[in-house]
Amino acid sequence: MKNKDKFKDQELTRRSFVKQTALATSGLLSVPLSVEAMANVNGEKKLKLALIGCGGRGSGAAVQALTADENVELVAMADAFADRIEKSLRGIQKHFEGEEKLDYSTSTHKGSKRKISIKEKNKFVGFDAYKKAIDLADVVILTTPPGFRPYHFEYAIANGKHVFMEKPLATDPVGIRKVLATAKIAKAKKLNVVVGLQRHYQSKYIDLKQRVDEGAIGKIRGGQVYWNDAGVWTKRRKAGQSELEYQMRNWYYFNWLCGDHILEQHIHNIDVANWFIGDYPVSAQGMGGRQVRTGKDHGEIFDHHFVEFTYASGAVISSQCRHIRGTMSRVDEVFQGTKGSIEIGKGEITDLSGNSKYKYPKKWGEDPNPYQVEHDKLFASIRNGGVISDTENGAMSTLTAILGRMATYTGKKITMEEALNSKLHLMPEKVTWETTPPSLPDSEGNYPIPTPGKTKMI
Repeated sequence: MKNKDKFKDQELTRRSFVKQTALATSGLLSVPLSVEAMANVNGEKKLKLALIGCGGRGSGAAVQALTADENVELVAMADAFADRIEKSLRGIQKHFEGEEKLDYSTSTHKGSKRKISIKEKNKFVGFDAYKKAIDLADVVILTTPPGFRPYHFEYAIANGKHVFMEKPLATDPVGIRKVLATAKIAKAKKLNVVVGLQRHYQSKYIDLKQRVDEGAIGKIRGGQVYWNDAGVWTKRRKAGQSELEYQMRNWYYFNWLCGDHILEQHIHNIDVANWFIGDYPVSAQGMGGRQVRTGKDHGEIFDHHFVEFTYASGAVISSQCRHIRGTMSRVDEVFQGTKGSIEIGKGEITDLSGNSKYKYPKKWGEDPNPYQVEHDKLFASIRNGGVISDTENGAMSTLTAILGRMATYTGKKITMEEALNSKLHLMPEKVTWETTPPSLPDSEGNYPIPTPGKTKMI
């Protein structure tokens, strides 16, 4: 392959990825560290936190980070838009202060100084704002639209910061290769990186995965993974908005920013398939389109995808995701093995005759919140001099979802090797307010839509 030499330093074989991922995630099953143990390393050091990307998920992650450790302080925030910073800060303050009326212009009101110390000069706005915020921190939260993730991650690691970053980790293969290269540097520097694929930190999933590893259903031969629901928000165009501002505000519907909902949401279920099988697929084929959600506010992404992922073992996973109101909703993972089946939503393992062999004993809400656990683990590891390295698996599960999108957009069978080495580059190297977005509407306001059989992705 002509790109083989070019990318040989970044490429990892499927088997080496599996091996590295197992090593990276093995620590997730360990007993939580005690407060006394945490105090042994950097126990007196106040960890400075920066939030990069101040939407709802970023605000939630900031609250979880501040909850995870008694000696951490939010010192900087960055976003493309000033109004999002202010809204996020108000929400974070309110979480720790209660519902009473507060003066959010200062951090001197009762109870907030320990957790939040945001000076006006440390609210950074614009596309280069992330650098200024990261420079002030020990730990950074990366929760911008995922197209920016490779570049923000690269800067954070280059400057020696521990990282929590949301999935997905890129929107194109070029971004994936950048993330993988940065992951090597993070490991060499012994920096902790947690990726928001929180099922790896969820007690139910950990328990069921262990049972599968112990042979409860035999070898996985097939399965079904789902993210079918009504969809998410849309942002209508406002008078006076530039095309770039409109797309940034409505980022979910543009591939350079989001990567389509098969990537932004369904990655969770696809990642679980990879995790339980212990491998990444070798190829994918599928179909999808825009059947119902076809308005101008829905940008360029599909409203449904169906993909078959084939693994080296011969296992085939059927993947489906849909954003259409009034249809069946299901977010779940189901696997069939040589000795039985597992349905993770029910938490149940059955034999080949359908008889129950095991049922996870706890009800929904009784386990620790995995969104909180991932931050608890991150800060405990930092305090103890440990290293959590979620990046490779996060990158490969991101690439698996991109592989699925390539298959549905083109209507072709695409191999993982083709996806990993693809020249597809959706995200501009540098974005300013003068940047022309990669996708533009026609004279009637409609965006170009991928067409299976015509669209090329390699």
